[in-house]
Amino acid sequence: MALFQTSDSEKKSAGLLTRLANRLAATRHAFGGGLAGLFGSRRPIDAALLDELEGVLLGADLGVDTTAAVLRELSARAQTRKLADSDALSTALKEILLELLAPCERPLALPETTRPFVVLMVGVNGAGKTTTIGKLAHKFNALGHKVMLAAGDTFRAAAIEQLQTWGRRNHLPVIAQASGADAAAVAHDAMQAAQAQGMDVLIIDTAGRLQTQTGLMDELTKIKRVIQRFNPAAPHEVLLVLDAGIGQNALSQLEHFHSAVGVTGLCMTKLDGTAKGGMLFALARKGACPIRYIGVGENMDDLRVFNAREFIEAILPE
Repeated sequence: MALFQTSDSEKKSAGLLTRLANRLAATRHAFGGGLAGLFGSRRPIDAALLDELEGVLLGADLGVDTTAAVLRELSARAQTRKLADSDALSTALKEILLELLAPCERPLALPETTRPFVVLMVGVNGAGKTTTIGKLAHKFNALGHKVMLAAGDTFRAAAIEQLQTWGRRNHLPVIAQASGADAAAVAHDAMQAAQAQGMDVLIIDTAGRLQTQTGLMDELTKIKRVIQRFNPAAPHEVLLVLDAGIGQNALSQLEHFHSAVGVTGLCMTKLDGTAKGGMLFALARKGACPIRYIGVGENMDDLRVFNAREFIEAILPE
């Protein structure tokens, strides 16, 4: 089983963590900056400190429920371990946050016997699905996999052209029809072509839709049914692309898309432009859905395989 993990260039770069921290500067400021103010003076652990900590966690967009759960666990550890001061409390907080995120660190895997491995991309308008597909295709292609793209976002003509541009850039075939065509028909053609041409990976784009648009959500289930006519086990990955800037609304999106098509992984985009990166902890507590990738910029390598420890180290003070 081959894992789509961090590329050799990422592994070899000594400045990876520093660059990640720079890309997550807004979240680091909202989260780490507040914590540095609380924990920097070795204050005694008391109700006032915990109240201030609650404000920092809420401000970093962990959400009410997750913040309450973290504080309960932190208070319990403070009592059982007899933590001496805010410095020890800071260490305990990092442990709790890592334990929360670690179950979500599950890289996307490509079984050797599954061809084509079908990835269905879903999400709301503006989340960054098409751009993410281009970056994902680049990663797979660089690993030596034969990749095909399918322009299933037929509502937006620019989406078809955008995907075709990514295809040309990466020298990949793109299955497309005219704007306004039946998206399920595009998926049908793509499955047929991917099987006939011996593709390793097929990535299918879909139109952006709000989780409350029942008709469009039903269309996703139709696309999935068409895919399963070719392979009952497909799609092998339903990747929900979430704009990190939406904060706690991501929980509702995950719930509705999972109900419609069975989300198997998450890609968090635009983390470089928001202070709401703390919502990853709320998503982790919601159900530990695998966070496959995080997007931290416009460059090709700015779609990174999610690493829980690196993420926490990038947003929290030393």
